[in-house]
Amino acid sequence: MALYEAAAGLELLREAMLPSAEFNGLEAVVRRFLDSGPSPPIAAACFGVAGPVVDGRCVTTNLPWEVDEKRLAEAIPAQRVRLLNDLEAAAHGVLTLPSRELEPLQAGRARHGTMVLIAAGTGLGEAILAWDGARHRVIPSEGGHADFAPRNDVEIDLLRFLQKEFGHVSYERVLSGPGLYTLYRFLRDTGYAPEPSWLAERIAREDPSAVVSDVGLAGGHPLCTAALDLFASIYGAEAGNLALKALAVGGVFIGGGIAPKLRAKLADGSFLAAFCDKGRYRDLLGSIPVHLVLDPRAPLLGAAHVARDLLETG
Repeated sequence: MALYEAAAGLELLREAMLPSAEFNGLEAVVRRFLDSGPSPPIAAACFGVAGPVVDGRCVTTNLPWEVDEKRLAEAIPAQRVRLLNDLEAAAHGVLTLPSRELEPLQAGRARHGTMVLIAAGTGLGEAILAWDGARHRVIPSEGGHADFAPRNDVEIDLLRFLQKEFGHVSYERVLSGPGLYTLYRFLRDTGYAPEPSWLAERIAREDPSAVVSDVGLAGGHPLCTAALDLFASIYGAEAGNLALKALAVGGVFIGGGIAPKLRAKLADGSFLAAFCDKGRYRDLLGSIPVHLVLDPRAPLLGAAHVARDLLETG
């Protein structure tokens, strides 16, 4: 959460991070935030929420919340409230970021055109930034829940492994924080390498995906290294899929909480090899700029800019 003054640009007054699992709804989170410090009257508010927003309402994907613009406007209170999908908010934020917050993975060719954002974090989000000839217009998506499409024998085995556990297998099942540990379990349980006791103990004691990431980046065990390799390759492939579907010649942004932590892995070539591996469209994919979003506050900034626009447009 953040509170901004919009009189002259956007001036940050204060911000806070609150654990959503401790609240029974977004209204309670907002109230806690507003009550925790000085709060002038709220003229407009915008929130990025994880889930599809339809007619100003969202049932969140990973929380038992029903979020509604009208209820929020009454609870705050605020004259104008807008709900956005979280990746929609992030896309608005990416459009405002300075170049220092964007790390190039592939230079490509600079040109006007549609762009896309893909972001693995708690789940997998995707958004399209459609070019209308004068500006980019953000289009939300739930593409992270589309069917996982394996590309080789290992990924076919992964699909079968996950089908037994989940039935339907989406890209989010593998391209997310929980997904990284899922890839580790697949490799471990199908005999890629034995799991040593020290690694099993760390996984039982700590966040499993964080352990896989830390050990894999350090080259500490082949199971973790292979899980990161598989994660980066599938991530690159799906980023390329999204770029093809949107014809995103303007660029591809890799956002979310995971990417900055895996900068070294995403930059080692495996991500881009899968991104460009599109048969006759290899050269097209190779011409698209690809940037890693370094600022984790992009969704917050995007929501703030949309709230300010609400004031200007009425």
